[in-house]
Amino acid sequence: MTTTRILVLALSLLSPASLMADKHSKTNVIFIFADDWGYGDLGAHEHLTDVKTPHLDALSQQGVLFTDAYITAPQCSPSRAGLVTGRYQQRFGFDHIPDGPLPLNETTIAQRLSSAGYKTGMVGKWHLEPNPVCVEWARKHQPDGIKKNRVAVRQDLSRPYWPQARGFDEFFKGEMNRYWCNYALDSSDLNREGEWVDDPRFRVDVQTEAGLAFIERNADKPFFLYLAHYAPHVPLEATEKYLSRFPGEMPERRRTGLAMINAVDEGVGRIMQLLREKGIADNTLVIFTSDNGAPLKIHKLDAPGGGPGWDGSLNDPLTGEKGMVAEGGIRVPMIWSWPARLLKGKTINEPVISLDMTVSAVAAAGVEVESTEKLDGVNLIPWLSGNQTAAPDRSLFWRFWSQSAVRNGDWKLIVTGDGRELLFNIRDDKEEQRNLAVQHPQHAAQLKSELLQWTHQLQPVGLPTKPLNNEELGWYDHYFQSTPAASRQP
Repeated sequence: MTTTRILVLALSLLSPASLMADKHSKTNVIFIFADDWGYGDLGAHEHLTDVKTPHLDALSQQGVLFTDAYITAPQCSPSRAGLVTGRYQQRFGFDHIPDGPLPLNETTIAQRLSSAGYKTGMVGKWHLEPNPVCVEWARKHQPDGIKKNRVAVRQDLSRPYWPQARGFDEFFKGEMNRYWCNYALDSSDLNREGEWVDDPRFRVDVQTEAGLAFIERNADKPFFLYLAHYAPHVPLEATEKYLSRFPGEMPERRRTGLAMINAVDEGVGRIMQLLREKGIADNTLVIFTSDNGAPLKIHKLDAPGGGPGWDGSLNDPLTGEKGMVAEGGIRVPMIWSWPARLLKGKTINEPVISLDMTVSAVAAAGVEVESTEKLDGVNLIPWLSGNQTAAPDRSLFWRFWSQSAVRNGDWKLIVTGDGRELLFNIRDDKEEQRNLAVQHPQHAAQLKSELLQWTHQLQPVGLPTKPLNNEELGWYDHYFQSTPAASRQP
């Protein structure tokens, strides 16, 4: 028998999955990024009994569940800027939405992985381009577009900030029923430079299908998919398929929010099933998290219509909500799965942050980062794979509106522009109900020193000095009404 015939026979005995796995050895990466999904709404956390996330719960059983995971801001655009770059977004002056867009000189994870031969895809909510409240950007680039402190952004000026110009080869960008894309849901090609496609169906299902189509198109090569579901963010909507899974008496906003969460969860299940069918599940790093905590609007008003207001999600048992550097605003669900490398069924209680996702994914892809570049996360893969026993020893930081915060180990300090200082032992008091600033002034002083040092690396430098705005005042007076007056600094 000739060598050629032996080779043909051997290949014929291999399964399609085996052939697929042999086509490349690089790790695939998928980020699934939810929108306004509160900490309590994950079945694996076992805090709430009405939430249904069976596929995410299963993902945590085959991977790592984090109990103390954080995002870099309690608001969507800045937290996305931090995730996409792997840098605290305040380093380039992106503290909150009006500070956008993402500067063109910032390197994205897609650009890093694309340079290493990865096919890169973006689906769903982007929100890093110029938007109507980016007045400072408009003063430099489109001053004639500013009317009454709002911007009518010209599309030709906005497009350099869209995914296709930030390292993404393929894209299906959109939040509701209109999408800018260069491929179709049946996996066929569209205009390479992009075209608008309307789809009136339930947005969560459409975005999941776009993620599945990207995987179908690229399963035989290393890929990075950033799947940013626009859910359970308002406006609330869901199909009867999902709503019917939540019968009984409850606020309608809660029912719809739970249905949207369940729809994302079902999408996760479909993605994992496709990865298994393609024979690439073991070598794919899948990470799920949310861009910030749920907006409760304090009273969780069950307003009709599903428009602005509470999105139906809950941050239980944490205090606070979207817009706050309290735990309810910045602590989020997070699950990592990579069967080929990571420990299975592991629960991690040490604090981690979304920046670690970016750095770890870049490292998993074998991409070198220049020593002159400042990435702020930590590669968690050695720790999560059992090759390193010690958790990262570092502080985590936040600055948003008139609030700032730092966490190191068990201790967290919140500092506001009007002089409030709130010190909590998060390990003993994750609900942030016992301010220990007076009892432990040395901890407060040390953390404030670290926080101040960090803010001097930012643009602009320094702690917030403006008093809390009216919305912040409402939050802090409500959630921290029992704070001792002695803890407020002059």
